[in-house]
Amino acid sequence: MKRRQFTSLAAAALAAPAVLAQERTTRILVGFPPGGSADVIARLLAEKMRASLGQNVIVDNKPGAGGRVALGEVKRAAPDGQTLVLSPSGALVIQPWLFSNLGYDPARDFTAVSLVSTFDFAVTAGPGAPAGDLKAVMAWMKANPLKANYATSGAGTVPHFAGQLLGQATGVQMTHVAYRGGAPAAQDLIGGQVPLMVDTASETIEHHKAGKVRILAVTGEQRTRALPDVPTLKEIGINMTADAFFGLYGPAGMPADVVARIDRAVADAMRSTDVQDKIYSFGLVPAHATGPELAAMQAAHLKRWEAPIKASGFKAE
Repeated sequence: MKRRQFTSLAAAALAAPAVLAQERTTRILVGFPPGGSADVIARLLAEKMRASLGQNVIVDNKPGAGGRVALGEVKRAAPDGQTLVLSPSGALVIQPWLFSNLGYDPARDFTAVSLVSTFDFAVTAGPGAPAGDLKAVMAWMKANPLKANYATSGAGTVPHFAGQLLGQATGVQMTHVAYRGGAPAAQDLIGGQVPLMVDTASETIEHHKAGKVRILAVTGEQRTRALPDVPTLKEIGINMTADAFFGLYGPAGMPADVVARIDRAVADAMRSTDVQDKIYSFGLVPAHATGPELAAMQAAHLKRWEAPIKASGFKAE
């Protein structure tokens, strides 16, 4: 074989792994339609992770059943790191207490890869509520029990039970009004059909800025960067908190080196200022933690929600 031919073949052989890497595709499943906070975060991650992983990364929306459709598909996938899911914590720490046959075990059927974001919830009043702060609104609800309704983006969600905790903390028997998503709930809030809404700040923050509704408090330990003038519940004397998170997961049994490689790509993405700013703009908090740290957080949240959910008597089936 001529030297030039040998050199060309050797160069091609060395380049082959890089070409194959570019041809491999990692899918990040999102259990909700395009446009929501989960979808936006997943697309931000995918864009940054392409360069870090040296391969294509796409977002695949698999909406349905509060995120369970996407989680079910990931559970059945090969544990090679090519199929992941960006899941809100509710599907892993709330729904296990609601379904007798969930279809997956939140601890055993998945590999925790990376924490991506934490967030709390906004308590928002519409024109159907009286003027004043949250305590004034809750006092009005207590005096008008037939109007003591609060909207959320769905039954069996973290906002659903956060609203119940708010009612308990203020001594108000509120009625939950479940919608199929945050957008229709916000529209009825704006229209005055329901006086109060408890959900992620991303659902009402633009309406709040436009003066159509009033975000009266947030449910976390600290104020939200996107709403610096809005107090926490504890600041106004209501002793409760509620928070949640987004985590990146894969199927059970993923090799440690594959998990570490993906986690490094996520960590790189989360250091990006534009990714952080976009997540903050949704009223969420960019955050990163490793797989074991995410798994520990998940276990703590699962235990935290057991008592209030069981006390509510609510069952999804």
